[in-house]
This record gives sequence, C-alpha cells and structure tokens, in this order.
Amino acid sequence: MITVLLVALLLMAVLLAVLYNRLIRDRNRASAAWSDIDVQLQRRHDLVPQLVKAVAQYASYERATMDAVTELRAAALKTSNVAELGRTEEELGKGVQKLLAIAEQYPDLKASENFLALQKELVETEDYLQFARRYYNGSVRALNTRIETVPSNLVARLFRFELRDYFQKASDDAANVPLVRFASVE
Repeated sequence: MITVLLVALLLMAVLLAVLYNRLIRDRNRASAAWSDIDVQLQRRHDLVPQLVKAVAQYASYERATMDAVTELRAAALKTSNVAELGRTEEELGKGVQKLLAIAEQYPDLKASENFLALQKELVETEDYLQFARRYYNGSVRALNTRIETVPSNLVARLFRFELRDYFQKASDDAANVPLVRFASVE
C-alpha cells in the first residue's frame, strides 16, 4: 500500500515538474520573442527622426504630419502596455506611410541616395517587425493556451503564471499588409 502511494506521489511530482518546465519554456520563448519586437521597434524609432528631417527639408508645409509622427514616436517610447503599444505603433506606421507618400511628391528627395537608403531600411524594419510580431503572437498563444488548459492550468495557477497580451494591429487587414512599400528610383 505504501509503495503504491509513493509511486503515485512520485508520478505526480514528475507530472508537476514536466508541466512547470513547459510553462517556463513557453514563458521564456514569449519573452525572447518580445525582445525581437523591441529591437525592431527601437530600430524604427531611430529611423523616424531621420525620415522627418529628410522630408522637412523639402516639404516644410507638412509640419503637422511631421509633428504628429514625432509625437507618436515619443508616445511609443513611453508606453509599456503591450496592447496600447500595438495601437500606438500602428498609428506611427501610418504616419511613416504618410511621410513617405509626401516624399513621393518631391523627385529630388526620392532620388536622393540617403533617402533611398533610409526608405530601404524602413521597409526592412517593417518586414522584420511583422515577422517578429507573428512569432511573438504565436509564442503568446502557446503560453496562454497552456495556462488555460487542464492539467497545466493547475500548475500555472499554483505558480502564478499570467496570460500575456498579443501585440497586434487593430484590424486583420492592417496586420497582413506591409506598412511601407514604395518603389525605389534608380
């Protein structure tokens, strides 16, 4: 009888350890994925002032758009809530699109090697950000599913694992379309 009880306790301890380790793995994967997003957001935030400066030299009458993009960048840098950051970053992406659309009206700016390099970096950053967002959201989905399903939800509750927010766009259409796509002038 005692042997059966010891074997049962041992099996429960092994199950607890396995479930706990899976939760830790999923949480670490989500944290690493967020780090990838953070790197791309920082890269975008570093490029935005350069874009504003480049467009300002040619289109000073578009001051309101440039100010709005600068303010959105500042707001994004201050935001730590994932859902709120997603909304702010979506608006910042739209602002960057507007600035690039303004640049299309100025052939000298479009032909500038510096502007073309900046535009290329922005396109790459948006692509990397989209990939990082998808990976992060997949990692969060796996973690949240494990936290909410039996039997791992019991272990998650015991060790106070928390659900994470997705980093997503407001609409599925916006989430599936690259934010920046302009043809380069050669």
